[in-house]
Amino acid sequence: MLEDLRLPPGLDGLAMRHRAGHAGARSHRHAEVEVTLVLRGSATYLLGSRCYQLTPGTLAWLFPAQEHLLVNESADHELWWAVFTPALVSRTAHDPAARPLLEADPGGEFSRRLPALAASRLAALFAEVRAAETHDLALANAGLAYLLLRAWQAFRDEGTALDGTGVHPAVAAAARLISADPRAGSLTQLARAAGLSPGHLSRLFKAQTGIPLSRYRNQQRLHRFLLTYGTGQHPTALNAALAAGFGSYAQFYRVCRQETGRTPATLHPASRDDPVDK
Repeated sequence: MLEDLRLPPGLDGLAMRHRAGHAGARSHRHAEVEVTLVLRGSATYLLGSRCYQLTPGTLAWLFPAQEHLLVNESADHELWWAVFTPALVSRTAHDPAARPLLEADPGGEFSRRLPALAASRLAALFAEVRAAETHDLALANAGLAYLLLRAWQAFRDEGTALDGTGVHPAVAAAARLISADPRAGSLTQLARAAGLSPGHLSRLFKAQTGIPLSRYRNQQRLHRFLLTYGTGQHPTALNAALAAGFGSYAQFYRVCRQETGRTPATLHPASRDDPVDK
């Protein structure tokens, strides 16, 4: 799904901090080049037909034609992500070594695990750009250009390359269907569509993503709740939870505590003006 990131007017991109439990974990792609830097915890990126394990220090690039989905986040998972408009990339990435930044889907692997010091310095740059976005557009845009080049340099010159692993088409399809709508298809229906037995799909899904399919569905229900609650679409938390696919408030409460370590009352509802989260 092509996503409109709703970038603030006048900005050539955006830097944001993502924490597990934030809204918006759904399969998507966007016109902007994206880079992510994992700060703590773990997760899995499903990128096309491959998946990548994210651990502290992982720097990963995502390109406009690449459908991606963040799954199996640990409760303490936290990362920086930044996107850069095509206009910014085209006027900034002049070095021949940066040519992949100009492509919609360059071939090869684009994830590395950085040394702790390099990751710390890059995280500080993300934070500086984010701070500038709130009060000085010119400074923020200059910072975004520098962040683009500095993160690319770190990817090229520092750390250890990370290879993705292949994902069965049925696993990728099930993950994307559920991310689009947590109410989509039972395990039996998803397995029948893929030509597999329910048991086989269930085992494959857990083996390749690291999370049981049932838990993944509940995580997506929680993400959908966070995405819609507070936007005016549903008047109460119960209405939003039921619309997200939970069968009862008790189920919603249990999943909320399990996945975030918090009660529903402490969650931060979405705002109409919030940019898309990861």
